[in-house]
Amino acid sequence: MLSQAKMDALSDKVAMPEYDRTAVRPGIVHFGVGGFHRAHQAMYLDRLMNDSKALEWGIRGVGTMPADQRMRDVLQAQDGLYTLVIKHPDGTLEPRVIGSIIEYLYAPDDPEAVLARMTAPATRIVSLTITEGGYHVNQVTGEFDPDDPGLQHDLEPGVVPTSAFGLVVEGLARRRAAGVPAYTVMSCDNIPGNGHVAKKMLTSFARLKDPELADWIEREVRFPNSMVDRITPVTADADKEALADEFGIEDGWPVVCEPFTQWVLEDDFGDDRPPFEDVGVQLVTDVEPYELMKLRLLNASHQALCYLGYLAGYRYAHEVCQDKLFVDFLLRYMDEEATPTLPPVPGVDLDRYKHQLIERFANPEVRDTLARLCAESSDRIPKWLLPVVREQLAAGRGIERVALVVAAWARYAEGTDEQGEPIEVVDRLRDRLVERAQRNREDPLVFISDRDLFGDLADDERFVRAYTSALASLHERGARATLEDLAR
Repeated sequence: MLSQAKMDALSDKVAMPEYDRTAVRPGIVHFGVGGFHRAHQAMYLDRLMNDSKALEWGIRGVGTMPADQRMRDVLQAQDGLYTLVIKHPDGTLEPRVIGSIIEYLYAPDDPEAVLARMTAPATRIVSLTITEGGYHVNQVTGEFDPDDPGLQHDLEPGVVPTSAFGLVVEGLARRRAAGVPAYTVMSCDNIPGNGHVAKKMLTSFARLKDPELADWIEREVRFPNSMVDRITPVTADADKEALADEFGIEDGWPVVCEPFTQWVLEDDFGDDRPPFEDVGVQLVTDVEPYELMKLRLLNASHQALCYLGYLAGYRYAHEVCQDKLFVDFLLRYMDEEATPTLPPVPGVDLDRYKHQLIERFANPEVRDTLARLCAESSDRIPKWLLPVVREQLAAGRGIERVALVVAAWARYAEGTDEQGEPIEVVDRLRDRLVERAQRNREDPLVFISDRDLFGDLADDERFVRAYTSALASLHERGARATLEDLAR
């Protein structure tokens, strides 16, 4: 098993930390140590440390969900080490052992231990990859939704919190009481204006506990916006086997990813930060143009390919993006419906970016499953695709392709593919979505009549016409024939 003691025995073909990990001091507490964080933020810090920089910015990882117990067990057994494997399109594997995570805590084991790390003056950044659903946003109103049972527990007077929101706010409350400067809260999730959203939702939560604390957070805490990008599929058993067979590394949970990586970060920190710009992070004053580009071209395109591809019988993103019919559909969505909603993006050739996206999606080695891309759609479609729908409608521009993607989600949520095989719908609103979707044929508007997700789109005649036509075609003729009709 990978560990600090076994580093010297690793093959010369494996890159590894060139710094003394005993010299790394903690500076960041990170909630949500999944594949993406380990392929992205932790990787950038490891790069800095290899350049003898940022040694005072070691990461203390925190998990709050039951599934995080496995990460606790693996990282504790491996001294915080893990292997990041870049999968090149030609089949080459490029492994690197990452050492920037120096501790991992599972909050339910000892929430006070987590709070002790968060209140330590050395902790100057608390970062988040808690998924789109972790911010408790009402999808229609954009306001804070406190109904989650974990949040309700943490709002009880005198309790020790266990949720990410509860711990972040309690950590700030204790720092305020002790006269310790606030840490910066840095969201790394795929949400438009993720820093603004984090500030609004965390402050709203704090206001339910202590209005004066909420006012202090609004004044004192920095919430930089960021755009993050790297395709990081779920690690498969075959990935672990290949790592062991080819490189001799027994890693309980390696991470696999594509070669491409990007991080655009607003330079708005309260008390120092790592020199991220030294390892390729773009530090800017306004993230929004880059963020909208990524969300509406990359993330929304993932939604545009995953449901239609799955219904047509594909199971991997690269299969879909090696099919000219689907590629043409994606490019026309990006060119004709997404790009008109984007502001100018400084320094970016959008045409090149869009074709590069297709190349990235088509990487056969990444093997990103459509099932992963189809998961948690109720948190993704409203943030990534529906803003395109609304802006196109408001401007009187085309909506054929975005309406088809929404219809494909509705058809996918029925729970069977075009061959009659069952689909495992993975979504926090699964029961509600499936119940509605299974009535699609008798009531074509039932799915989009969920106002918590779609607002008033079911009242828009032009959208209803495009959506119901697309849904009927998917039912009667299937995904491929529907795309062929659209291509004519």
